[in-house]
Amino acid sequence: MGYGDSLGVVELYVLTRHGESTLNFENRINGDFSVPVALTEKGREEALLLGQQVAHIRIDLCIHTRFGRTRETAEIALAGRDVPFEVDPLLDDIDVGELEGKTIDEYRAWKRAHVRSDDFPGGESLDDAARRYALAFRKLLERPESSILVVTHEIPVRYALNAANGSDQLDGPAHQLPNAIPYPFDEDALARTVAGIERLT
Repeated sequence: MGYGDSLGVVELYVLTRHGESTLNFENRINGDFSVPVALTEKGREEALLLGQQVAHIRIDLCIHTRFGRTRETAEIALAGRDVPFEVDPLLDDIDVGELEGKTIDEYRAWKRAHVRSDDFPGGESLDDAARRYALAFRKLLERPESSILVVTHEIPVRYALNAANGSDQLDGPAHQLPNAIPYPFDEDALARTVAGIERLT
């Protein structure tokens, strides 16, 4: 019997935020996937480093969002590897409606003045987005692939980490996650994420 023959299959889901984008650099927000937003030079370097960090992990599939910065990050990180790509709109960044292109400070001021169930003007609510992410993570658990890289946005990764850890809030203790850092989840952890988000929303 060879090494590992008796081991069970481990489901691995690696969640990561995209590399730094031009709007990250400008401290402005973007929740509209049709607005072209590229990576900065630093963001491309972060994507290369992400590729080095996952270079020795088998990846059966890469899922990214409709936002170009997630696709660009994935293409750089997985360059030279035969990994299929798939788009999942459920993992898109939050639709901030009329706050599109506003500064981070303006976005945070709006959040302080409202509750999570309030829609951004012309957009969606944080709770609705969280439920969308829970559905996306549930769909991941149902997929046949055993190792999936998910390149998405800061908020869904933040929510996943906090929910999996049993936090009583989705925004903490993990907050303001760095770009292009891989966060591995096994099947049990991702199931806790789904349950935690559903419990908190």
